[in-house]
Amino acid sequence: MISFAHVYKTYPGPVHALRDVNLSIQKGEFLFLTGPSGAGKTTLFRMISAFDKPSSGLISVAGHDLCEITAGEVTYYRRRIGVVFQDFRLLKGRTVFENVALPLEVRSERPQNLSRKVDEMLENVGLSYKRKNYIEQLSGGEQQRVAIARALIHQPGVLIADEPTGNLDPQMSEEIMDLLDRVNAQGTTVFVATHDHELVKRRAKRVVTIQAGQLTVGD
Repeated sequence: MISFAHVYKTYPGPVHALRDVNLSIQKGEFLFLTGPSGAGKTTLFRMISAFDKPSSGLISVAGHDLCEITAGEVTYYRRRIGVVFQDFRLLKGRTVFENVALPLEVRSERPQNLSRKVDEMLENVGLSYKRKNYIEQLSGGEQQRVAIARALIHQPGVLIADEPTGNLDPQMSEEIMDLLDRVNAQGTTVFVATHDHELVKRRAKRVVTIQAGQLTVGD
């Protein structure tokens, strides 16, 4: 499902963000990526979501060669993955419903199908009662659930989440992880970056650690 083979990423400076990264994630797996700030977690996720390309090496996700992917193919590719950003990237001035519906609108989904799918997704993440609320009216945990709902609305095969509990209290963090567990149980491959080692310890999942751009524990 996801494969990195001898991946390097170097930025001007030079800054060696990734160094000889080798990683294989199977379809339907749930994997944690841990490491300190600046270790390379976000860079690795930018590669998976096709926001950046490696300096060298091979990356394949769901059959797509991300080293050779063209600008025209990126849009189609991103419809097959879901991305939850650390800063949520929700649209202020729009309702919960409108934020979650956005990926379907981009795909020109028929209005009746769009409404049904969004309502079902909001039910799944426990936010049906907030569907008409604006993003500014939500708590941090509620905003995170909106972000997850938006990432899942087009039923991606892969969900990647960059520090999805970084700004949340322990109880809300557990609720978000329970939600991701349910998503994974339905067959979605889930890849989560986090620096919360205690949260990881409480979950019986495979863990890889990145340090100074290199994977240092299990791959």
